[in-house]
Amino acid sequence: MDSSIPATHPLDLATRLTPAGEGRFTGRTSPAYWNMMGPFGGTTAALMLKAALDAPQRLGDPVALTVNFCAPIAEGAFTIEITEARTNRSTQHWTMTLSQENGIAATASAVFAKRRETWAHQPAACPTIPPFETLAPMETEGRNAWLQRYELRFAEGAMTFEARADTDPGPSRSLLWVADKPGRALDFTSLASLADTFIVRLFLVRGRMVPAGTVSLTTYFHADAATLAAQGAKPLIGVADSSVFRQGYFDQSAELWSAEGQLLATSVQTVYFKE
Repeated sequence: MDSSIPATHPLDLATRLTPAGEGRFTGRTSPAYWNMMGPFGGTTAALMLKAALDAPQRLGDPVALTVNFCAPIAEGAFTIEITEARTNRSTQHWTMTLSQENGIAATASAVFAKRRETWAHQPAACPTIPPFETLAPMETEGRNAWLQRYELRFAEGAMTFEARADTDPGPSRSLLWVADKPGRALDFTSLASLADTFIVRLFLVRGRMVPAGTVSLTTYFHADAATLAAQGAKPLIGVADSSVFRQGYFDQSAELWSAEGQLLATSVQTVYFKE
């Protein structure tokens, strides 16, 4: 994004950071991306990544981002401290910590690299999905604020809120189109947030809301900044699934594809649940 253009999109306002000394930024939570008990986790991930992106000594593009959610983030001010852990010939490593008055609320690590042209192969196949225009958008009016910041058009695995018996869980896979609302040109900040837009899989298989929260989220980026910029504000194809629900935790994996079939990012998270 051109730094000379004032930020007006809700995501840019939500991820706005103010330098507060070497390796230190301050910011505030955004009501536009509020979830049930705190900020939408994708916004938190985007904030942690943006702190490293904004570092003057940052080199290259993000390759991987891991965010650990340590405690609920309260409404209001926060501080993010970043440390350049190490810079090698090929990679640069960062650690980030988000704190509030009550202590550390989230930690993160990120790996950056200067990508170069090499042999390329994509054995993964983009899922087949009906055209964006043929699918109805998910109704988000009156729901959590963050849901109103995205357009979700499901081809498979939409949330129905029809409670299911313990012995009859529903499928955990979803296939959909997803885009920022209002539209926004794709970059690493928005891609980090989009990687967490998939509805909690437990809600889907149980057919109802269950106390749950992400503990750790890792996103892998498979494209450079120029590739993301070329996407513009076009919607992405998303697919999400889970492998196991057991002993209070479950996994949730996701993929984000361009409309042309290029895999842009994959993610995996561990989610706590109580039932």
